[in-house]
Amino acid sequence: MLVSRVAFGAMSLDCKEIEDFGPEADEKVSEIVHKAYEGGMNFFDLSHTRPECERRLGAALHGIRHNVNICTKSAAQTVSDLRRDLEESLELLESDSVELYEFDNLGIVPKKDGPDGLYNEMLRLQQKGEVGHIGFATESVELAQEAVESGLYDAVQFPFSILTDKKSQDLVRLCAERDVGCVASQPLCGGLVANIPLALGFFLQFENVSPVWGVHTMEELEQILYFNSHPPVIDEQFKKEVERERFLFN
Repeated sequence: MLVSRVAFGAMSLDCKEIEDFGPEADEKVSEIVHKAYEGGMNFFDLSHTRPECERRLGAALHGIRHNVNICTKSAAQTVSDLRRDLEESLELLESDSVELYEFDNLGIVPKKDGPDGLYNEMLRLQQKGEVGHIGFATESVELAQEAVESGLYDAVQFPFSILTDKKSQDLVRLCAERDVGCVASQPLCGGLVANIPLALGFFLQFENVSPVWGVHTMEELEQILYFNSHPPVIDEQFKKEVERERFLFN
């Protein structure tokens, strides 16, 4: 699964900025998604907790679906709910399968032959061809590390940004060692970081990380695409600015 260095965060496709377009909201989403694709983004991330976002992304991907990778998630805690969530996601996304399907903030790491049956159901869905790769999304670095060390997951997703601590950076390096995909949620730390060039430049130091940039407007997307194609130079001055930013918040 080859993905762009930056991922499109599609969880905002029902945000106020888009809803304000009224009947033209779906058309505006299509314009934004196609602009992202033309700008080199081929990885779109979202969750079934936002079904309207799945529906809008599915409609917007007409004509380019075969060239992109979709990651969606389920917070289901039973086999039947997991199966239902995927069926609904595929219908909304207008797709026969998703390239990456993740457990979403369960509070546990499902294991093979576990009593909940969740991981075995994931394997069954993968064998059916409805799931390409199996992932684990969490807010907890400890659970993400457990998932990586289990050897059962193709990718993990957890908050990672210029402000996160050494433990998170060590986990990113562990992902590289174990050949596990690393998806960084909250690359701007929930809006605390306003300096996009600095934040994006930080990720250039980690070749195995694909940060998920939440997109609300075309202007926001254009800014992300610009700095992705015109990245800052990683020199001593850049490193000093990173440390200054970290010191300010930590």
